[in-house]
Order: sequence, then C-alpha cells, then structure tokens
Amino acid sequence: MYSWALKPLLFMLPPDMAHALALAALGPLEHSEHLRGAVRGALAPPRDERLVVRAMGLEFAAPVGLAAGFDKNALRPRALAALGFGHLEIGTVTAQAQAANPKPNLFRLAADHALINRLGFPNEGALRVAQRLSAVRAQLQVPVGVSIGKSRAVPIEDFDAVVEDYTSAFDAVRGCADFVVVNVSSPNTAGLRAMQGTGQARALLGALAARATAGPPLLVKMGPDLGDEEIEGLLAVVEQTGLAGVVATNTTVTRSGLTTDAKLVQAIGEGGLSGAPLRARALDVVRRVRARLGRKPVVIGVGGVERAEHAMALLRAGANLVQLYTGFVYEGPGAPNRIVRGLAALVEREGARSIEDLVGVER
Repeated sequence: MYSWALKPLLFMLPPDMAHALALAALGPLEHSEHLRGAVRGALAPPRDERLVVRAMGLEFAAPVGLAAGFDKNALRPRALAALGFGHLEIGTVTAQAQAANPKPNLFRLAADHALINRLGFPNEGALRVAQRLSAVRAQLQVPVGVSIGKSRAVPIEDFDAVVEDYTSAFDAVRGCADFVVVNVSSPNTAGLRAMQGTGQARALLGALAARATAGPPLLVKMGPDLGDEEIEGLLAVVEQTGLAGVVATNTTVTRSGLTTDAKLVQAIGEGGLSGAPLRARALDVVRRVRARLGRKPVVIGVGGVERAEHAMALLRAGANLVQLYTGFVYEGPGAPNRIVRGLAALVEREGARSIEDLVGVER
C-alpha cells in the first residue's frame, strides 16, 4: 500500500512537510496502547531467537534499528517501536534547544533513493527530550539510544565550552538512554567534523567516558569521508577511552556516482547525503572499524539499508546491529518487518544457529 498509494502522495509534498505529516500520522499509534498492540501484531515480525543480538549488556530482538534523525524530539518512540524496529536512536539532541538551519534544508534525490539534508540538529533541547522519553520509557519494548551533538550557539573554537556543552547534553539524557551516541561527524554544524581529529576526539570522548563509568554505554558516530589515517586515529581514541563502540557512518558531503542530474545536485548545495549512494562506503568503513577494533566493541552499521541483503552485508562486514532512516522514508512503515523476515530467511539458508555467528564472516 505504501509504495503504490501513500508514497506517491507524500513525495508530491516538500520533504520537510512530508516528514511532519508522517509524524502526525503516527500520533494515534503513539497514544493508543490498543492500536499499538494491533499494529505490532500485524507489522512487527515474530520473535526469532536466531536473530537476537546481545551487546552492550542489552538484548536486541533483531539487529535492525531506526537511525537518529527521524524522531529528533522523542515524539513517536512507542509508535516506531510498534512497527518492528529492534532498537531506536532518538535525536540528535543538543544541550541548548535550537531551530533548524534556514529552509530549504531537506531534499530528495528520488532517482538515487537518497536524501540531502542540512538541518543542523533542530531539537527542543536535551533536557526536554529526555523528560519526554522518560515518561514513556517503561512502555517501550526495545532498547533506546540517544544521539547528542554540539549546540550551534557554542563556538567551535572554544574547546572547553564545547566539551561542557556535550557533557551537559550527556548528563541530561543518561538516565533515559540505554546507550548514548556522540555525534561529532555531522556536516551540518560548522566545524563539527574537526572533532573527529585525534587530539580533540581524545579530550572530548575521554571527558564523556569518565562520566559514563556508571552510566549507559557510549559510542561515537563517525563520518564516511575520513581518510585511512584519520579513521585509524579516531579508532585508536575509541580504544584508549574505552568506548563501547562506533556507529558507522554519518552522511557524506561527496556527490560522486549519482543518477540525479548534476545541475540539480549542484543547485541544492551543501548538506549531508544519505541513502543508497552511501551503501558501498558504509560497508568499507564498517569493515575497517571491525578489523581495527577486534571482536569486542559494538559496531552499528548505517548507510543505504533498504532490504535484508543490505543489512546482511553490513553484518557480514562486521556490524553487530544496523540502522536505517533514508531507507525507511523510501520503503515505508513495513520496511522493518520485511528486512527482519528477510534476515531470518538468510540465516535459515546459511544454516546458522544465530545471526551473531555471521557477524564479520564475509564470503
């Protein structure tokens, strides 16, 4: 129904309006336990012990989750969980509430199954979002992560203030999150990606890790545009600071290999590209991260997931879990169910006891 009826209507609207409409449509589901139960029965895949992932001291009924960006303010977590996601990542939130960057700031590249966004972490502030999430946390049946970023008002040049800003965001959300993701790789906050450099990353992640000793597991979200040496440097910091793992990857600033007319892409301008064009790079980065960090740290693979085969490729490259956002936009609310059921069929075909047995096993 989504592909032939709802999607064409939504894609006639500007992307930001379509997103707002989708969140509004999820409102009844969010606020009705009876409706959530019905939808969960219809859309959520049945529990399959072969798909259970145990990581970070948490249990994920399936490895497919929703990436940060879709529900920035924890407006619809119960509804989204009912669709069959194995986990959710809320945010990105910042210590200070802030509006989106000037419009237009969100664009579709339909021919490429991609999005370009330059939203810039619009959210109601970490404390407000944490309060909203805490109010419904007991009703969620899946692990929930929260992504934290830098407030736009904090100058990137004042490093001490940046650390304090991230720390404030972490302190606000730590009580309601099963894990926290430190976003230092969005291209839509000026200068933020420089925080992936070894020196700054060590200071920032070290400060946050020190506060997380008795709190939720801490991961860092890395960008896809880092060079080999930069990747190695950041992963060395992950090891040194004892982080639980890495989310790979964020959106890209590159525009190579697109089907969409180059003049249209150029007219859109700056922003992070997500979706199918990122798939190959995400695989490569996940593979490098797993090879560098070994078996213990958690790797969450993100980029171009639309079908079970895409998810399985990331798992085989070394991801413990995968996430989708752009694929959710293009494939609709039935996507989690289809991907999870497809993974079950792939595990069956492999004759594996568990999907965890296939992590990092490429053929």
